[in-house]
Amino acid sequence: MDKRDYYEVLGVSKTASADDIKKAYRQKAKEYHPDLHPGDKECEEKFKELNEANEILSDPDKRAKYDQFGHAAFDPTQGGGAYGGGGAYSGGFGGFEDIFGSIFSGFGFSGSNSNRRSAAQRGDDIKLYVELTLEEAAFGCSKEIGVTKTVKCDQCGGTGSKSKARAKCTVCNGSGVQRRVTNSFLGQMVREVACENCGGRGFVINDPCGTCGGRGILKRSVKITADFPKGINEGQSLRKSGQGDAGINGGPDGDLYLSVRIKKHKTFVRKDYDIYQSIFLTYPQLVLGTTIKVPGLDGMIDLVIPEGTQSGKEIRVAGKGVPVLNTKSNRGDMYVTVNVTIPTKLNEQQKQVLRQFDDMTDRILSTDQSADPKKGFKKFKK
Repeated sequence: MDKRDYYEVLGVSKTASADDIKKAYRQKAKEYHPDLHPGDKECEEKFKELNEANEILSDPDKRAKYDQFGHAAFDPTQGGGAYGGGGAYSGGFGGFEDIFGSIFSGFGFSGSNSNRRSAAQRGDDIKLYVELTLEEAAFGCSKEIGVTKTVKCDQCGGTGSKSKARAKCTVCNGSGVQRRVTNSFLGQMVREVACENCGGRGFVINDPCGTCGGRGILKRSVKITADFPKGINEGQSLRKSGQGDAGINGGPDGDLYLSVRIKKHKTFVRKDYDIYQSIFLTYPQLVLGTTIKVPGLDGMIDLVIPEGTQSGKEIRVAGKGVPVLNTKSNRGDMYVTVNVTIPTKLNEQQKQVLRQFDDMTDRILSTDQSADPKKGFKKFKK
């Protein structure tokens, strides 16, 4: 396989403790998190690789199998389960753990309980897109977001029972699994499957809640307030811990991720923390120089146009861009491109003035092809 060694991915030794693995993962996850590198495919792949390595090495059972069999322990093509040990195998077994347990079950190995459904399950994460104006993203804002998600039933407190009481399943004795024993040329083979009586939960409900139908959870639309920090940009996400779908069987709730989209602005274009705009001035304003007012994120500001400014020139206004995320006072810059506007309707008097001006000057392009157009017109004739 082409996969890197999971210990190498996390940068730890094979004797690393569980705490060492957790610490290494957190450090590297912060370094390569996609929210900090929007659009960077390499960081995105490294982040996925880190998550995969952490999922295996942070689980004692999976780590033990990885230490013994390497990546093959989780490769369906080699008899392993898909990633987490639960993938299908073409021979009809449930995955690597089933094969391992079945082969050695005749020698006292009972197989893995990793498929037990009675254990607490974490709720699903939810991802939503939220549109912000450029100003809201720049200076931060608070938004009330409507979210449809699963929540614990208020009526039964999430138990699924009217009396809030659950009876232990007598078929599986509360384990949530049943054992299936078959004989083969390899010997006695034992598999564990979800209990048919309780559906793998380990308990039964004799008086189902009329509100949630005994599920303990139900769909609801709720309002959640989210505070977006100043400087947040397109594609970045705000995480609301525990605001996702409700957990099952006492498991923790999932998280809510609010991914930012920024509305198109009528004046500015944002690039990272800088903003850009274009303005149009008359020819005399560019030639003679002037001071004009232009819009900024904070309101109108005075922009000095130096004498002899060329059309298309970009003027930088320091510190008038977007505040930098997670900083107190740093800001990007604003860039203003100045363009000359050509009048299309002139009266006869205006045309005459322009003709007189033209007669008093030399046209660089027509009389001196070697002249530098950046230097403007030549001196007036004597």
